[in-house]
Amino acid sequence: MDAAPDSSIDGLAPLERQVVDFFVDGVRVLGLPRSIGEIYGLLFISRSPLALDDLVQRLGISKGSASQGLRMLKSLGAVREASGNGNGERRTYYEPAVELKRLVGGFIREQIRPHLESGQSKIHRLAESARAEDDPEQRKFLEERMERLEQWMRSGGRVLPILQKLLGQ
Repeated sequence: MDAAPDSSIDGLAPLERQVVDFFVDGVRVLGLPRSIGEIYGLLFISRSPLALDDLVQRLGISKGSASQGLRMLKSLGAVREASGNGNGERRTYYEPAVELKRLVGGFIREQIRPHLESGQSKIHRLAESARAEDDPEQRKFLEERMERLEQWMRSGGRVLPILQKLLGQ
């Protein structure tokens, strides 16, 4: 479960806390869990890679939240495994990917593109329901709205490859 605001990261230095809060605000806009922003923010401001246990301790989040957050961040290409501290430990360490094109490309690939793809079939079902409407005025209105949704989906399908190309993906 995600940590409550301002309760779990009291042990961070003021600048670390501000950076973590910055990324928490960013992931909130994207509809992602708070812990994703906390993990990425701490990795971003850390001079050296951190292990799962380090994230749990420093952020005051559960091991499950940290593990799930790292898994999601890895799938987005936002974090990568790094070499450890060199003393022979078998822990896995993580560091942030700091290239904007990698972050945006991963978000497009893992979040936006699947939504667009699943949206096509949903819009098709909605259009069928709109055509089945008994009231002719309501049917016309709904069909116009479904056409607008289809236009948005087509536009999104055209823009994403261009955006990815611009970002070097």
